[in-house]
Amino acid sequence: METQSTSHEQLVVLFVIFFFTFSSTWCFIEVESHPLPENHAAFFIFGDSFLDAGNNNYINTTTLDQANFWPYGQTHFRYPTGRFSDGRLVSDFIAEFAKLPLIPPFLQPGFHQYHNGVNFASAGAGALSETFHGSVIELKAQIKYFKEVETWLKRKLWKAEGGLILSKAVYLFGIGTNDYMSLFLTNSPFLKSHSISEYVELVIGNLTTSIKQVYDSGGRKFGFMNLPPMGCSPGLRVAGGDAAGRCLEEFGAYANQHNQRLVKLLQDLEKQLKGFKYSLYDFSSSLRQRMENPLKYGLKEGREACCGTGRFRGVFSCGGRRRVKEFEACRNPNEYVFWDSYHLTESLHKELAHELWRGSSSRHSSLKYLFQTI
Repeated sequence: METQSTSHEQLVVLFVIFFFTFSSTWCFIEVESHPLPENHAAFFIFGDSFLDAGNNNYINTTTLDQANFWPYGQTHFRYPTGRFSDGRLVSDFIAEFAKLPLIPPFLQPGFHQYHNGVNFASAGAGALSETFHGSVIELKAQIKYFKEVETWLKRKLWKAEGGLILSKAVYLFGIGTNDYMSLFLTNSPFLKSHSISEYVELVIGNLTTSIKQVYDSGGRKFGFMNLPPMGCSPGLRVAGGDAAGRCLEEFGAYANQHNQRLVKLLQDLEKQLKGFKYSLYDFSSSLRQRMENPLKYGLKEGREACCGTGRFRGVFSCGGRRRVKEFEACRNPNEYVFWDSYHLTESLHKELAHELWRGSSSRHSSLKYLFQTI
């Protein structure tokens, strides 16, 4: 009996040792279930329809600010995702180049893993709260969502590790176009109450505030796209009412001044904010070159949209779910600069993404450098 009792006690001790050893191992594995490589750089995206991966699918808005219906998404995904293109966007390709998965929209149901970053962009959004107010996720709200992600990261991964992800991350901003387009599409009172320079300062001021908020949260590496020449988009060529279909030059005056101020802003922030690094992509020049010389870039059409109706297919009717129901779509979107009246084809997004990634000879031009600078 004494021998049996001793054997029983030994078994209990062995079990207890095994249990605690196994439990400790299991707990360790659970904590480290999402290890991040040392050179990992997350990707956070703020902007409008050029970068929106589908956030507007989940807000109460109109189809003017949504693209979750056919034929949007037909080229790559084979179904509409909410992206304003026939396929992927600049930000999707940048994620691929950085060896990240597709960065999902913040409002996507069930998505709560932010280790690789998240997309806050919203079609129609501007830096000003007044821009298409009530129908979009304005920049101020996008920053508020980012602050929620910051809290989540620091709570889930411990404050130090969450802070490390934020400091290594790259933050891409592409916003402002709608602040100026809305002046001409909505008969905004700002056209009469503010000069061009006064209005541009309002937009730049809000953008500055948002950049500093991300910086205060630990962000140090920023990418920016200046404003494209949307006065030459099929939609604004038509809206301008010019018989010859010339570009809406009034819009160009705002965009040009904005782009000049953006250069100055980033130069100032680099001096003011310790550790602030940035890449500035000349979206304006790159898009204009392709609109004016499509053949040079392997394209066939630089003025007319692939999907829409009317002159230049400039009536914003692609998909037949907006005010005008009639539309037609081209057979080969990859031959076009514009997918619909205001937005670009996947092939254009890919070309621009390569330029944004590689940069030029300027030290402030390579997004690749920011991702690889850990």
